[in-house]
Amino acid sequence: MEDGSGAKTMTSRYEEKRMKIMKKGGTTGLLVLLFMIFFWKRGENMEKKYSIFTAIAYTSAKPHIGNTYEIVLADAIARFKRFQGFQVYFQTGTDEHGEKIALNASNIGITPQEYCDNISQEIKNIWDLMNTSYDKFVRTTDKRHEEIVGRIFQKLYEQGDIYLSKYEGLYCIPCESFFTESQLVDGKCPDCGREVVIKSEDAYFFKMSKYQKKLEDYIESHPDFIEPESRKNEIINNFIRPGLFDLCVSRTSFDWGVKVPMNEKHVVYVWLDALTNYITNVGYDVAAPSNEFYQIWPADLHVVGKDIIRFHMIYWPIFLMALDLPLPKKIYGHPWLLMNNDKMSKSKGNVLYADDLVKQYGVDAIRYYLLHEIPYNHDGNITLSLIEERINSDLANVLGNLVNRTITMGQKYFQGHIQNPNQIEEIDHLFLAKINDLDQQVILHMDKLEIGNAIDDIFDLLRASNKYIDETMPWILAKNEEKQDRLETVLYHLLESIRVSAIYLSPFLPETGQKMLCQLNQKNDSRSFESTLKYELNQPEILFQRIDLSKDR
Repeated sequence: MEDGSGAKTMTSRYEEKRMKIMKKGGTTGLLVLLFMIFFWKRGENMEKKYSIFTAIAYTSAKPHIGNTYEIVLADAIARFKRFQGFQVYFQTGTDEHGEKIALNASNIGITPQEYCDNISQEIKNIWDLMNTSYDKFVRTTDKRHEEIVGRIFQKLYEQGDIYLSKYEGLYCIPCESFFTESQLVDGKCPDCGREVVIKSEDAYFFKMSKYQKKLEDYIESHPDFIEPESRKNEIINNFIRPGLFDLCVSRTSFDWGVKVPMNEKHVVYVWLDALTNYITNVGYDVAAPSNEFYQIWPADLHVVGKDIIRFHMIYWPIFLMALDLPLPKKIYGHPWLLMNNDKMSKSKGNVLYADDLVKQYGVDAIRYYLLHEIPYNHDGNITLSLIEERINSDLANVLGNLVNRTITMGQKYFQGHIQNPNQIEEIDHLFLAKINDLDQQVILHMDKLEIGNAIDDIFDLLRASNKYIDETMPWILAKNEEKQDRLETVLYHLLESIRVSAIYLSPFLPETGQKMLCQLNQKNDSRSFESTLKYELNQPEILFQRIDLSKDR
């Protein structure tokens, strides 16, 4: 592929490198390549790969539930991709350099490294508590990352993308960002609302303006690159078209960071350091990227909060362009989780933490709330009363009640041994079709990153199952000796709806999906109605306890 001037495009050069990796090893490499082509020609379904990255969490403080939403969201997507048969690589971690870290550590009398070790571990513990299935948890204080960041800086400097100058501007310490006067809101930081200070120092700058047109053209020609549409419009209209300022990429007023190779009075500014973690931790190096890098990169999906889209949708793609690397296939700027419709803040006293909520309500109840209640393109809201209402209405009433009473009837009427007599009536056809339609509906919404809608699809089937019980009235059938085959058919249909629902719930509520299948004592993983299974049910157990909303909480 050429760009019209006869020059090879970035993507074609990258693909050439990938092909070289495949061909390494002479005859062996050629045989592998021919083998792959052979099966591709036959139309065989070869192994699919999918890579997903979250933004790395800043180690300034313990993350609140709004920060935790991102890792749970990414985990649900990663689990669903595995569920679809993809070999998934899922990366997260912590961002550990910068002035704010150094100040926080100094204030409590420990070293910045000790401070980062403590907070990074606390973040990892919360990610683990939320049952997230990441493949790698990275840290920007890892020596290999620091070494490669230095080499990246050197490369960009040598090719003329970075230059030394002087910076004087309005600086927000918590956000570690410079702003112009026009960007301030009421004289304060536009991102966090705190006071800014005037700073002046020698600094290295990256030539953002050099890549402005190239980035704008790329975004326009790749309509799926930035989602949702509102984020893309914000990036283009608010940042790119007004003109990109060259970016300060080093600091001298503190030393907690990666040293600039050609001038150790400077440390690499946090965004060039932090953003490059996505490639330094999958085998990238300036001289010779590893085989792993070509297998994982480019990322299929970056999941980032809407407050940092400027860094991930402008700075990061431009850095990749300068390094002659392909851009992520998609960057999703997710909305916020608000507390009582207000942004969470320690100073406001309206912060909730994942470990406290899990202790009170359980992991899957909180996962359910986060994944279901935050829309694709709009901020969500959280309060304890809203959590409790959702637990009662959806998890206890719709899901838990269905599973409990179906298995209880199976035990009561058939001692837990249920097969399908296949006594079909008119009412069954629509219900069985709904079971079989679930796959298409969930995949449709997951492909659009509409996680809440995908969960709604599953709960629509669960609600239909409860309605099916009310319409078929198994307790009436049980009183008629001649209706025993019909009764067993009805219960079999219900068990199949629960089995399929449990399988589809598992990426979102892993523990609950497993508990449902355990009660069914069924290992069949078919994702549609099966007519010939044999159920040997276990005893019913409560999945979610109802909460007494009349009590003071």
